[in-house]
Amino acid sequence: MQGFIGGVASDEPKATLIGRDILSSGGTAADAAVAVAFALSVTLPSSASLGGGGICIIHDARTNKTETLDFLPVAPKNILASATLPVAIPGLVRGMAALHSKYGNLKWKQLVSPAENISRFGNQVSRAFAHDLKQLGRLNLTDSSLRKILSHKDGGRFIREGDYLKQLDLSSVLGRLRARGGGDFYSGLLAKQLVAAIKKAGGSLSLQELRAYSPRWSPTLKIPYAQSTNFHFPLTVGSSGVLAAQIMAMVIEMDEWDDASPADRAHILAEVTNRAYSARAQWLNNDGLPNTDPAQLISEAVIKRLLAGFQNERHVPTGIAGTSQAVSVGKTTGTSFVAVDREGSAAACSLTLNNLFGIGRVAEGLGIVLAAIPGPQGRGPDSLSVMLLVNEVHNIFYFAGAASGGNEAASALAAVGIGAAMGKENENLERAFFARRFFNAGVPDVTHYEQGLEETVLKDLANRGHHLNPAPAMGFVNAIFCSSGLPVKKDLSCSMKSDPRGFGIASGAD
Repeated sequence: MQGFIGGVASDEPKATLIGRDILSSGGTAADAAVAVAFALSVTLPSSASLGGGGICIIHDARTNKTETLDFLPVAPKNILASATLPVAIPGLVRGMAALHSKYGNLKWKQLVSPAENISRFGNQVSRAFAHDLKQLGRLNLTDSSLRKILSHKDGGRFIREGDYLKQLDLSSVLGRLRARGGGDFYSGLLAKQLVAAIKKAGGSLSLQELRAYSPRWSPTLKIPYAQSTNFHFPLTVGSSGVLAAQIMAMVIEMDEWDDASPADRAHILAEVTNRAYSARAQWLNNDGLPNTDPAQLISEAVIKRLLAGFQNERHVPTGIAGTSQAVSVGKTTGTSFVAVDREGSAAACSLTLNNLFGIGRVAEGLGIVLAAIPGPQGRGPDSLSVMLLVNEVHNIFYFAGAASGGNEAASALAAVGIGAAMGKENENLERAFFARRFFNAGVPDVTHYEQGLEETVLKDLANRGHHLNPAPAMGFVNAIFCSSGLPVKKDLSCSMKSDPRGFGIASGAD
């Protein structure tokens, strides 16, 4: 353990290294999370922005408390009929200010400055951002301000991997935030400029609604596990927290994972996702809000009811009535990261613009990519998922995971958590990441599987009655797993990894 002061994993390498440096400077996991979020708004503006928001689960070792922080970009209550491109209310700045105020250790300016510097002096386009830039053609990008930011200096093409990207307008905004704090973004001169820019971009947001936006602290959804530990999921709008919790709870309840064969595990994952997602139509309203207390949806009685009729030998349709779900398997929406410090404090966060590049426009003169309002097909909180595993009796951290993608993000994160924390002794986080993923949205009853699955497993699933469909990568997960827990008095066993399906990295701070 000597020399270990934490680690960070994210979808974008530069953001990871900035978070690592914050930990090396004596920052907490919360400090690292704030710095990474601001960095991602510069290095990965396709998925993170000062104009967006997200969710986090935080475990603070000093208070032995684990809770949800919801700072999602939500739709304004009043959208003018003249708005051609409705814009969500930005939540990231106030969310990060709340996180720093409650659990930070370093000064605010230390956390904002790295993002300010790389936006002002330039940063090489990473493979992660270059991958998103390739989608610009199909997005029909018409905003001249955004095109100017993303165009190469010769003006003939968009920037590519390795090109330098400078964002001077954005650096000025970050400089104001560094000097004045997050309040200026919501109630100062910067707020007035933002509201005017949103209107010019085709959106509709009043200064009053911007000023009134507030991130929300709440408890977590807890699933009991072995030895007084609990899996924690976010208690927030949308269904991702409940879905991931239900998937995890069903696998724990079955108690068959450890000795299951690869085919059995594939069948189990397909069945539990089918049951969780099928039942969603019964408790989730059209507006994305639950009509039932989320805590009740993960009760022992509900989990047993979801598992009713499960058979290991064959696929059993749930029989749960529901509407056909818009499935966005393999769609890139949002980004995620995790951070852990030497004391065992941890943060798992997912950020979103509710669409790739949000509405496809920036706030003119500010360089801020504007978020779309939440929508279907993974365009909202359902495309994000976060999770922690903590022993609150002894205040020990074990696992942090965060995911983004499409509708399948919750199932992808649950699969990694199950594989790492519930596998056999010779299994580890790396194997959990490389295992192929499965997703069944319930209605229609189709089991999507990642390509490259062993032929014997495919035949086995077909023989058990699954209707199979090959799919691209399902979700992008970042995770840190300490099998011996943090903090520890002897042999430290921590591993951290960014999803091999993406282009991020994980880095420990020594």
